[in-house]
Amino acid sequence: MDERARTLLKALIERYISDGQPVGSRTLSKVFDLSPATIRNVMADLEDHGLIHSPHTSAGRVPTPRGYRVFVDSLLTVQPYEVSEASHIKHQLPNAEPQRVIAAAASLLSNLTQFAGVVMAPKRSQTFRQVEFIRLSDTRVLLIVVTPEGDVQNRILQVQRNYAASELTEAGNFFNQHFGGMSFDDVRRNLQRELSQLREDISRLMEQAVDASAQAASEDEAVVISGERRLLEVVDITSDMDKLRRMFSLFEKKTDLMQLLDMSSRAQGVQIYIGGESQFVPLEDVSVITAPYGVDGKVVGTLGVIGPTRMAYERVIPIVDITARLLSNALSHH
Repeated sequence: MDERARTLLKALIERYISDGQPVGSRTLSKVFDLSPATIRNVMADLEDHGLIHSPHTSAGRVPTPRGYRVFVDSLLTVQPYEVSEASHIKHQLPNAEPQRVIAAAASLLSNLTQFAGVVMAPKRSQTFRQVEFIRLSDTRVLLIVVTPEGDVQNRILQVQRNYAASELTEAGNFFNQHFGGMSFDDVRRNLQRELSQLREDISRLMEQAVDASAQAASEDEAVVISGERRLLEVVDITSDMDKLRRMFSLFEKKTDLMQLLDMSSRAQGVQIYIGGESQFVPLEDVSVITAPYGVDGKVVGTLGVIGPTRMAYERVIPIVDITARLLSNALSHH
């Protein structure tokens, strides 16, 4: 494209994002010192290149996914977040355990963009740093597991007899001394060799603890989604019931979304998938903007926003970027 075509394409997409209405040559002629006929010729060239198209109900033009891609890659100017705005976002992430911070980040993304916010949570550690047993009643013991990342998991164990507090302390001390830092699978194997040193009822308690801890790690919510109902207010998506059903099927099954987020975690910085570019989210009117986040410099997950292709990219991109940075900071200092 020459510079005139690029300028007209940029203006057309910005107007369409703002108004949601097909943009005609007369509208653009009021912005540029060009005749409607000249603008029509340029728009015809843009249409031939597959960058815009004309809905059958209108003489105006709207961007295609390919047009949005050119816009985002070479015509868009994204301003970094102001320090004051970043500070405002930071205060909305609680100083709490990782799972709560991750849920808050998904909600924050949705609230700031009015679209759906998603966060692929880090996989729970399959190892532990420390365990503790606390008596709740004659038949119930609270198991507290602290992971190497400082995450705390609680599980209620149904036990066969009433354990004294001193017995539970003894069991916890033995567990931590012999198995601290091991994976649950390794603990299970080693526990078999250690059983001869323990009374049968204490060893049974420890086996229950290992099984409950491993189950807790596998049951974690892999993808946290917030605000998907906000997409019901997006006309571009709700105008077609088939598109709407496919969209909510994506949220319900989560498998494809997980694969997209996992793929994004291996990329550098913000990634933008427009209108079906990703095989995992093949929806023509949907865009996904993602960014990886980490703990102590190591990437552990991905977050992002799912919304219509007609979104204010210059606003959403920095929101995703700064939220990923702040989430990384919050988890690294937990």
